[in-house]
Amino acid sequence: MLPRLLRVALLGLAMSMPAHASTLADFDFTGNVSEAHYKAVISELRCLVCQNESLAGSQAELAQDLREEVYKMMDAGKTDDEIVDFLVARYGDFVLYDPPLKPSTWLLWFGPFVLAALALLVMGYTVRKRSRGVEQGLTAAERARVASLLSEGTENRKS
Repeated sequence: MLPRLLRVALLGLAMSMPAHASTLADFDFTGNVSEAHYKAVISELRCLVCQNESLAGSQAELAQDLREEVYKMMDAGKTDDEIVDFLVARYGDFVLYDPPLKPSTWLLWFGPFVLAALALLVMGYTVRKRSRGVEQGLTAAERARVASLLSEGTENRKS
């Protein structure tokens, strides 16, 4: 029973690993593509799976596929702009670490500043409201009530 379970677990693990992880060593930089230029291009593109990593640093399968695609396009003589335009057309502006400023990306560019400004306005309003409110003392009736409650409490403790 255990050997069968172990075989199933190992098979599952093997199937979850990528068949081929592309590294820089997998590419031929003696032809049309320079290694430095290739690294520069893939460093400016975002991994769509990891989202906080560039294509250069990600080990996700999609990133590996995109690295291979970028290499093939560079080897075919495509310019950087043509490569970026192809990827943006296919995956949207999100593939760029530095998306262009246009109406569809305004929230991305200005959203954090708007939220920070709103937070400062709310904080300022709250502080101002609290500083204006003067603490009022107890009325005569409230003082009498407190005194009677305190005297009752001390009488109960003495008993």
